[in-house]
Amino acid sequence: EDSGLSSLRHVARCFLSRRRSRLSDETYARGIGDLVIASGLNSGVMTVMKNLLRVPTVLLLASMGLTGCIGLQPAPMYRLDSGTTEVPERTDGAAVLLAPVTLADYLQRDALLQRLADGSLAVDGQRAHWAGSLKADVEQVLLRQLAWRLDTQSLVLGPADEGFTPEVQIELSITRLDSGPEFPAVLEAHWRLRDKAGKHLGSRLVRLQEEHQGSASDQVRAQSVLLQRLSEMVADAVEPTLVAKTAPKVAPAKPQVSKSAEAPAPRIPAAEPIRTDMEVFRF
Repeated sequence: EDSGLSSLRHVARCFLSRRRSRLSDETYARGIGDLVIASGLNSGVMTVMKNLLRVPTVLLLASMGLTGCIGLQPAPMYRLDSGTTEVPERTDGAAVLLAPVTLADYLQRDALLQRLADGSLAVDGQRAHWAGSLKADVEQVLLRQLAWRLDTQSLVLGPADEGFTPEVQIELSITRLDSGPEFPAVLEAHWRLRDKAGKHLGSRLVRLQEEHQGSASDQVRAQSVLLQRLSEMVADAVEPTLVAKTAPKVAPAKPQVSKSAEAPAPRIPAAEPIRTDMEVFRF
């Protein structure tokens, strides 16, 4: 608007300075009127143009605001399911220590990773993530499942407090736990069992697989089922050790000796009545 008015003022100055002497009063007046009208029209046009330019800007900002609102929608959050478990009733059950579970490095993050066709891993399209620590979630599932299956409340998640002496120690590492929209849930793990002295009792490598329907929620369900199955396998491996340690000791049976080998008992002579010539008279 300012540049348009400056141009009109420049034209007016030229008109007034150069042609004043050659124009009649009527023509001069008409020229001045035209300049005033043109100046007013130019000012109005510039105002309208400025308003028109403001409209796309407002629309652009509004669209950006809506896009921002859509982008700020809360991402879905998931937790693993412990399944159907019951609180153990026995308070005098076997003492078992579950050492801190070791997770693969790629699992130590909040994002819910998806297995793709080329074998790579990517963040879920909805930016879904775990509600809290995945490691802590896995440990809680295993703890509740093992306590229920072994029927003991004396199952502690390591490190144990001072004075707690476990009969069996469980060391577990999970090297894979993932799935994809078109790929089943897979769990790969390795566990070791030790007694209270640290002596190795056994170990095993496992690979489990569970199908799902493709959605993120059903993938989490399938991964939860895999952890429940893993807990069952570990409990089956621990139980024989606990039974062997708690079985009552049976006293060794005495050797049986045959009657023929027994020494003959000494014979006692039978008592015989003694007869005398004396007679007893009663009065």
